[in-house]
Amino acid sequence: MKKNLVVLSGAGMSAESGISTFRDAGGLWEQYPVEQVATPEGFARNPGLVLDFYNARRRQLLEVEPNEGHRGVAALEQDFNVTVVTQNVDNLHERAGSTHVIHLHGELDKVCSSRDPYDPRYIRRLRPEEYDVKLGDLAGDGSQLRPFIVWFGEAVPAIETAIHYVEQADIFVIIGTSLNVYPAAGLLAYVPRHAEVYLIDPKPVDTHSDRPVHVIRKGASEGVKELRQLLAAQSTGTEQAL
Repeated sequence: MKKNLVVLSGAGMSAESGISTFRDAGGLWEQYPVEQVATPEGFARNPGLVLDFYNARRRQLLEVEPNEGHRGVAALEQDFNVTVVTQNVDNLHERAGSTHVIHLHGELDKVCSSRDPYDPRYIRRLRPEEYDVKLGDLAGDGSQLRPFIVWFGEAVPAIETAIHYVEQADIFVIIGTSLNVYPAAGLLAYVPRHAEVYLIDPKPVDTHSDRPVHVIRKGASEGVKELRQLLAAQSTGTEQAL
């Protein structure tokens, strides 16, 4: 029977594909204050600015491709029951072939009602030719369409679903996240004690935990490659022991 492998991915997962990170030096938060483009108050104050910001992020999706890290995570499905829990709002995990992805912070290529963002009747995926959302584009309830993004100050409805899968993990892999953004950073606390934990990041990361963690100090692509080799060797060793 396949083991359950859960991946928690952050901005470092997509950085190699050319997706701008938010928190690093030169990142998007230096160019666009969070309060202006990633809060309900910012949207109420200047919806046109917010729509333009996310229109530009969507257009970038047309210019980038999944990297070897994304593809390596997707390939793990050959040997494991893989759930990807991502803080990223891009669609690169899906485009690489991952079939079970939980987006904690929303999805860039979706729009929703600004009156009730989580009413499933009004959430829809945009085709590339629809990526530019304008003032006056309305949801089915007559409200202005807004990005299907979890903004600062808003609840994270998908966290309960993520916790459910994390609690069943045999292997938990953290890729490209600083573990500073909650509630995602708290998921490690739900990993069973028997589970193996791997951390892939070229920079030091504080896990805020005393549990043993196998650290791979590499970027996403090289790190996932090494992870797959380690897991394959471990599997072979187990088979030989049997």
